[in-house]
Amino acid sequence: MNFVRRHIDADISGDVSATSVSETPLGERKWPIRYDSVEALAIVADLTAIILSGWLSGWLYRFHEGGMPGDIEKSVGSAILVSALFVSAMKIRGMYRPTELLILRNQIRGVFLTWIAVFLLFAGTVFALKIGSELSRVTSMLLALLGLVALIAQRSAMKDLLARGLASRKFSGRNIVLITDHSQSADGSLTQTLTGLGYCIEGHFTLPAAAANSDRCEGLSARVIEYIWGSNVEEIVVGADPNRWPALRNLISELRILPFPVSFVPVGATSEIFGRPFRRLGDAICVELQQGPLTASQQAAKRCIDVLLAGLALIALLPLLACVAIAIRLDSPGPILFRQQRCGFNGKRFDIYKFRTMSVLENGPAIVQAQLADKRITRVGRWLRRTSIDELPQLFNVLEGSMSLVGPRPHAIAHDNQFDKVVRNYASRRRVKPGLTGWAQVHGCRGATPTTASIKRRVKFDLWYIDNWSLALDLAILLQTPIEVLRGRNAY
Repeated sequence: MNFVRRHIDADISGDVSATSVSETPLGERKWPIRYDSVEALAIVADLTAIILSGWLSGWLYRFHEGGMPGDIEKSVGSAILVSALFVSAMKIRGMYRPTELLILRNQIRGVFLTWIAVFLLFAGTVFALKIGSELSRVTSMLLALLGLVALIAQRSAMKDLLARGLASRKFSGRNIVLITDHSQSADGSLTQTLTGLGYCIEGHFTLPAAAANSDRCEGLSARVIEYIWGSNVEEIVVGADPNRWPALRNLISELRILPFPVSFVPVGATSEIFGRPFRRLGDAICVELQQGPLTASQQAAKRCIDVLLAGLALIALLPLLACVAIAIRLDSPGPILFRQQRCGFNGKRFDIYKFRTMSVLENGPAIVQAQLADKRITRVGRWLRRTSIDELPQLFNVLEGSMSLVGPRPHAIAHDNQFDKVVRNYASRRRVKPGLTGWAQVHGCRGATPTTASIKRRVKFDLWYIDNWSLALDLAILLQTPIEVLRGRNAY
């Protein structure tokens, strides 16, 4: 058996201009869920996975180690707290949106970093409240391991199901009437999007020409109302250019007689503005055409982490820094520290600190980049550059605020002037503070940039970092940096 879905293309100037019938086999049944419920289902799935992991970890500990009867309840209680923290963090980051669930690599990275952060917070809370004796360390470790495995496996399965559902149009949806600027054949993208998300287009009407008078708009509204009365339609969707809003407002006013929601889908060039963030300025609405890379709260959080970690690193590395300073003094004549002008946030210049690794102190309009087997590099300097220890004095730059721990690496002023001429968006790197390490560096972009392609590749990574910044991304870069240093790619 087949069911018939009717499409009507109505022309405002006369009777129905075209009627098309499409048949969909009953064997291709839709899922009993809607696309807009995927986010809620993903949240419930995470909560369930973590709580079940907590129950399983408590049961395993009790079964194998002969624990107390209350261990399972305590483990489940811990899992409930951890699941609430984890889901809240992931929700704030927007990781439950269907478009995000389709990107498995980002999901795995987000789950891993958020899971670690949540357990660090959980451990700190347990320590602060002095309730560590109430919880088993074994069950906590089992929860951390089982929960992480369950969350990653669940994301893989959810990505496959979501992709399959979108490809085969498995999601259920509402019965709608579509009103657009163009005919159904010409407006295929919107129709395909709606049907792909499970919406069933019961009728399709075309708006009159932009220059048409109001009588024709009233005629369209009358035909839509006549078609919908007594039908199983649940919603009206209007897809049109926002420039036609005066006429659309009259049309929507006429449709208020119907007891159904009316949704507007902007199309055309001016529709881009609807994708921009906005805020209210009194009675007016302010659209953010270009967003700053970091909000005030994000800047404060990043600065706190910079000061804390840079201060701790300087204290921990003080013996190493002292030994390096003595080695430089004994190896060759000249200062221990090398200062050079660099361009920072918003083009503001500052002096960057490095351990001196060369027999020269270039800081002018012409600076030659270090090359492989460069004779200017001292014996100690070669080792310092290979291990990137020469960059550690920049922790002082971080403390004074001219740099951050993570950000685009600053280049000499002479090189900035050169790169700015060959890379179109090079100056956009200055939208954030330069960093001691960065997204480009953990991808092997270190050392000299002898070709245009090499600097373009580095800038591409830097701009991606700026556009996708998060504290979790900073943490990931900081964790990957020692690994990259050990690999020693392009370090000389």
